[in-house]
Amino acid sequence: MYLIVSIDVEEDNWGEYDPLDYSVENLRKVPGLQDIFDRFEITPTYLVNYPVASDPWAVEMFSRYAELGRCEIGMHCHPWNTPPFSDTAHQGDSMLCNLPAGVQFEKLNFLHETIRKNIGVAPVSFRAGRWGFGPETAAVLDRLGYKVDTSVTPFVSWKGLGGPDYTDFGLAPFRFRCDDIAQANEKGPLLQVPATVGFLQSSYSLCRLMKKMAENRIGRMIHLKGILYRCGFLNQAWLSPELSDVRTMIRLAQRIEKLNYPCLNMTFHSSSLKEGLSPFVGIGEEARFLEKIKAFLSFARQSGYASVSLKEFAQRYSCAIEIDRSGAARSGAGGRNAHPQAANE
Repeated sequence: MYLIVSIDVEEDNWGEYDPLDYSVENLRKVPGLQDIFDRFEITPTYLVNYPVASDPWAVEMFSRYAELGRCEIGMHCHPWNTPPFSDTAHQGDSMLCNLPAGVQFEKLNFLHETIRKNIGVAPVSFRAGRWGFGPETAAVLDRLGYKVDTSVTPFVSWKGLGGPDYTDFGLAPFRFRCDDIAQANEKGPLLQVPATVGFLQSSYSLCRLMKKMAENRIGRMIHLKGILYRCGFLNQAWLSPELSDVRTMIRLAQRIEKLNYPCLNMTFHSSSLKEGLSPFVGIGEEARFLEKIKAFLSFARQSGYASVSLKEFAQRYSCAIEIDRSGAARSGAGGRNAHPQAANE
């Protein structure tokens, strides 16, 4: 089992969409986080956005970390504060996937070049801000030379916020074509590595069905989701210290390992490192948040999980697919459920 830790590294101003008025004080907490990762031999993927990639202090820090091989630097786009700005940019729409294709290219290309010039690396991994990923976004990433996207949250819909619906996506990584981001295709140029969002139950097919029933009109009327949760029939969880306690993260990891998926992808935001900046870490809860991260990483080390960055996982996955095509036994990142046909189980 591989463990990926992917972090959205961004400004402090949660829930605000001003293109120019922001701060990045949470980044002062990153060195302490990196010390934890070094202690547990974790290679994190820092997915940085424009306010971070254009901040001199952050640029110096992440350039040093990348040069020393302590992390991977990827890209994370908040369209509202990523240049260029214009009347056609629809700045009021925070979902990148909803912007015109040309605007998406301009913003992603500008951010990509900013990271390359300032931090000194050409990123190949990406996550859309607010999980707003779509076919036009994928086409731009392919054009810019990206290899990995990690914008999918399995079994979760963002339609209520104007975003994509990932309800029918599964946990397994899969290659895909840019014109069809939901369909596995071994010849696709991009690899999807979803955030780890799953169920504590063993039958994911049944859980998906029950979740859809609970979220339809009648299910909402009778509060079916709460009933199923209290009865232990439907318990959805995120591998994130922002949304789950340590016990839940461990139970989720153990369930996914039993189901023979090839990787875990822990996610959180850099703004949660500084108390009071995100809705997940209140005043006085900063140390507790870091303790949850350390406790899960201790469990991961004891369980023998191998730490990889998104880029490293993509490289190993590609090798495994080639092995599978040759007819040899699958192994490593190409375990049974890593195979594209299992992507939407």
